[in-house]
Amino acid sequence: MKLDTKDLVSMGDLSAREIRDVLAFGIQLKNKRRMKRLLGGKTLGMIFSKSSTRTRVSFEVGMYELGGHAIFLSQNDIQLGRGETIEDTARVLSRYVDGIMIRTFAHADAVSLAKHAAVPVINGLTDDEHPCQILADLMTIFEAKGTLDVKIAFAGDGNNVAASLAIACQTLGIHLTIASPKGYEVVKAVRDRTPSIRYVNDPREAVRGADVVYTDVWTSMGQEQEQRRRRAALKKYQINEVLTNLCANNFMFLHCLPAHRGEEVTDAIIDGPHSRVFDQAENRLHAQKAVMVGLMRR
Repeated sequence: MKLDTKDLVSMGDLSAREIRDVLAFGIQLKNKRRMKRLLGGKTLGMIFSKSSTRTRVSFEVGMYELGGHAIFLSQNDIQLGRGETIEDTARVLSRYVDGIMIRTFAHADAVSLAKHAAVPVINGLTDDEHPCQILADLMTIFEAKGTLDVKIAFAGDGNNVAASLAIACQTLGIHLTIASPKGYEVVKAVRDRTPSIRYVNDPREAVRGADVVYTDVWTSMGQEQEQRRRRAALKKYQINEVLTNLCANNFMFLHCLPAHRGEEVTDAIIDGPHSRVFDQAENRLHAQKAVMVGLMRR
């Protein structure tokens, strides 16, 4: 599989065909875990300004299973932490590695890295978007439902996950409703580019009849000082048994993890029969392997 785009910085970098190709190839790779010929001898540089369990382990294991190697680079390990520009870092790393993954705060840093790097750049998460997560989510839905012709509801903070989900559903023509309180909506730039997505304030309106219900933490990394205010604003968006009684009978629950149990979701839901959160977490590995092959196997 080969992707037409050089980089995956935004969910909007992928066409509908490319998204479906990634999902199909990710499922193939899941069924045959170790295909070392695909990226044999290739190296992925992994820049982390934000720590992560799933992102680091999935990319590192993924490169190993594809026959390549991954290098973990925290800001303390490279000169970014001492003032070197993102542009110079991109130019230097391009001389050493075959691809770069970045997990950071400012989306502009990922954009600049991709602009100045001669090798593919993958967004492992920024404050604006989380495309790799959404590819894993769509893969999980397709595996469970056998189709992407589903009704999805996202309830909670209109964060990076919600933004990338909106862009993907707009691209694929998937029915999505996002419910957030005023002041916590998906950013206007994304709302403007996703006219087919419904944005509402009432979580009950969003989840009514939904086949898939999705939420995320209310307070993301870097927002800790806002935690009390966010809890108050988002408390009625908790995914619980009362709210999910409005969903389709066979609904599935998704959460990108880590979860703050008792805040955005109750134990009864995340540990219940409708939850697919650990399948979803596993699929980060397989979807990202497909992306790396599509970008790095030139």
